[in-house]
Amino acid sequence: MTRRVAGGHQSASRIAAPLALAALLLPLALAGCGGGGTSDKGPTPAAAAPQAARQVTEKEYDRGGFADSPRIDNRWFPLAPGTQLVYTGTIIAEGKRVEHRVVFTVTDLTKVVDGVRSMVMFDRDYNAGVLAEAELAFHAQDKAGNVWNMGEYPEEYEAGKFTGAPDTWLTGTAKAKAGILMRVEPRTGTSSYSQGVAPAIEFSDKAKVSRTGTKTCVPTGCYDNVLVTDEWNPSEPNAHQLKFYAPGVGNVRVEFSGGNEKEHETLVLAKIVHLDPAALAEIRAQSLKLDKRAYTAAKGVYAHTQPAERTLRAAQSP
Repeated sequence: MTRRVAGGHQSASRIAAPLALAALLLPLALAGCGGGGTSDKGPTPAAAAPQAARQVTEKEYDRGGFADSPRIDNRWFPLAPGTQLVYTGTIIAEGKRVEHRVVFTVTDLTKVVDGVRSMVMFDRDYNAGVLAEAELAFHAQDKAGNVWNMGEYPEEYEAGKFTGAPDTWLTGTAKAKAGILMRVEPRTGTSSYSQGVAPAIEFSDKAKVSRTGTKTCVPTGCYDNVLVTDEWNPSEPNAHQLKFYAPGVGNVRVEFSGGNEKEHETLVLAKIVHLDPAALAEIRAQSLKLDKRAYTAAKGVYAHTQPAERTLRAAQSP
């Protein structure tokens, strides 16, 4: 399996996860590196500074803490239905370099997971131009603004043909627990947090804020005030992945770190697309096809869930 660009499972071979029903739209271009975002008025007096948000942990997961109408407008992890993010990069494993592309789409579907109506992400990973994995990921934002990882259904492919979905997990099934993908106000010097726990597939990834206020440039533009998180699997010491999040956009860069990664991968955000109704309908159809197949391919996990359904409205492009 590959890691998600916008967040999620980080088993030994996993790459990206990583990135919003929000009226907030993803900008196609932001201010250049070093421009804007700073003030010459000096630091804000302590008395005038807003109270920092409390740093939630996975232990505080509460099904009653989520709204009935799902939306994800977290500043660092916005997921607007109809938004598609395309990442390009490479994987180096066993001395071989492979071109890698990830197409991450926010659908207009939702699925109830452990009593929480969650938004459905559709993710496709290509190695050397061939589909290696297609995944449905389920994310939900609590009333405080924290984004949670509720589960994943990843299909694996060989030579473009479906071979199974052994790493499926959903919160509330087989002792699986929800984890945090993004806190509402991430800060350095705060505790690490679980991104989810699924004992049946040995998934127990963790993350921590590494840096803030960073600048980075990728094909879609240069971004200021970037947040960097460090993600790892406790069972794989000294193997880490860094993810760069631009405010109002989400994940814009992925890098490996730590020196013990079995796969050295880099990804950058290459394109941001706002799908038209026809394109979004096609994505919806593909996502529903995966959701339907999951009741056979991952019956033990999916058996007690209701099918995904269209309940969201896509944001309009500017």
